[in-house]
Amino acid sequence: MQIGLNHYLILAAFIFVCGLLSMMVKRNAIGILMGVELILNAANINLVAFNRFAHAVGPDHKPLLDGQIFAIFVILLAAAEAAVALAIFLNYYNNFTTIDVEPAQTLKG
Repeated sequence: MQIGLNHYLILAAFIFVCGLLSMMVKRNAIGILMGVELILNAANINLVAFNRFAHAVGPDHKPLLDGQIFAIFVILLAAAEAAVALAIFLNYYNNFTTIDVEPAQTLKG
């Protein structure tokens, strides 16, 4: 049995659904942030898999690495997003002394 594009797409869909459920079900901020990271990782799997199985070759018949480059860009954006989100959550924790997102409904402004 050989692993094909469908296997990667099923894996990415499963990871995407896990991330989406984590974002919807979790009540604390760290769980929601983990869900966002899972969704971004599912997108990375799709980018790399489509690049691998699209047989993208340049004019000199060398494989193009567009999917990998986009995946690295998404990883860099995810790291920046995690740093900003953690800073926001630390400020939130200082104000509410909890990471539960339900008290945020009382915020005004």
